[in-house]
Amino acid sequence: MNKFKKTAISLLFLAALPAFAQNKPVVQFIATGGTIAMKIDPVKNAPVPAISGDDLLATVPDVAKYATIEVNNLSNVPSDYMDPPRWIALTKAVQTALDRNDVAGVIVSHGTDTLEETAYWLDLTVKSNKPVVLIGAQRNASVSDFDGPRNLLNAVRIAVDPQAKDKGAMLAMNNQINAARYVTKTHTANVETFKSGDYGFLGEVYPDRVTFSYTQLRRMHIPIRTDKMPEVEIIAMYGGADGAALRNAVDRGVRGVVVQALGMGNMNVAMLEAVKYAISKNVAVVVSTRVHNGRVLPSYGFQGGGKTSFEAGAVMADDLKPAKARILLMLSLQHGVSTQKGLQEIFDR
Repeated sequence: MNKFKKTAISLLFLAALPAFAQNKPVVQFIATGGTIAMKIDPVKNAPVPAISGDDLLATVPDVAKYATIEVNNLSNVPSDYMDPPRWIALTKAVQTALDRNDVAGVIVSHGTDTLEETAYWLDLTVKSNKPVVLIGAQRNASVSDFDGPRNLLNAVRIAVDPQAKDKGAMLAMNNQINAARYVTKTHTANVETFKSGDYGFLGEVYPDRVTFSYTQLRRMHIPIRTDKMPEVEIIAMYGGADGAALRNAVDRGVRGVVVQALGMGNMNVAMLEAVKYAISKNVAVVVSTRVHNGRVLPSYGFQGGGKTSFEAGAVMADDLKPAKARILLMLSLQHGVSTQKGLQEIFDR
């Protein structure tokens, strides 16, 4: 391990721990920002970035019972600012930590707005059987019932639990563990906001132990091959959509488009014609849905139905919702996979 990369504050924290703590497994805590790193600014009277990973760690002394924590303050930004360059940097940081023999797992603190996207990105791009546990907070550090410390403590317990191996990237909040592929934010304010729809939780954290109910089998690894991801746009279908936004994206030069379609992957005639226009310009089109649960399928045969867009050359996103379908499409395109057949095989895995 390269112990010189530890922050000075982390070293002081470790020195202050009881001797038994320093013999515990090593977990790297990568802080990226979000509500979990915010406090109320007295001038703005609103939450703003204010605390580091070291500050958050200092609020949870019980972590010493389970692990020795290294802090990597990678960034401190709202998760609304997350983008492919930041995701690439995060993957490199996580992979570097997990490649060390002495590191049992990695925790990533992050804002909740795009937390599900980052979780899926890491699930696809990090190669390790060690756990990657993502956490956030719905309440900022200025409020009395700040949920960040509990989520961090639970994440540490998950990261050192032998059962957590081979589970991929997981999101751990409100004592619940969700798989990266299916988790989504379902409420703007409640602490029980992250859920996995019909698939349910991977497991839960109790005072006496961590429990897992199943292992997510639909996982794959896609290495990062470039420092600049292909541009992929998400276009929404809705009553009266005219397809202009999709055409404009194609004319702007995007490499791919995800259509947030309706139902099982349906759209109107104007949007279907825009899809055909994109495909004629060699722009990959993936059809997803705004419906929370279920797959998209080439089923309906009316003009704009899923069968007609598939026959035109579009790819069905299976059960991936638009934001995650975009991530998988970006990563596939940067590997040179752009045909309907090649992309459909990836989305069907």
